[in-house]
Amino acid sequence: MNPSRRVIEIHGDDVTVEASYLAARLGLPVDRLRAEMRRGIIYSVVERGMGEDAGRLRLTFRYRARAWTVVVQRDGTPSEAQWSQLTG
Repeated sequence: MNPSRRVIEIHGDDVTVEASYLAARLGLPVDRLRAEMRRGIIYSVVERGMGEDAGRLRLTFRYRARAWTVVVQRDGTPSEAQWSQLTG
């Protein structure tokens, strides 16, 4: 990933993640990611930090038995990216 390229943008309450970046994290081609999002099979949760974490976001994306979580720093930089395969 090119560090100068923004893959996550925050504008007020809106958060945008570049499709190719998210697709790679979920192990999908971009076209499939978009199709599954339209179907409502991929969904996300945005958690806003409080206290000393104010200004940070934790984004979690879920697709079937897959989940990807990223903490977005105040400047929009993603960090602490995690990949998990859900069980059950």
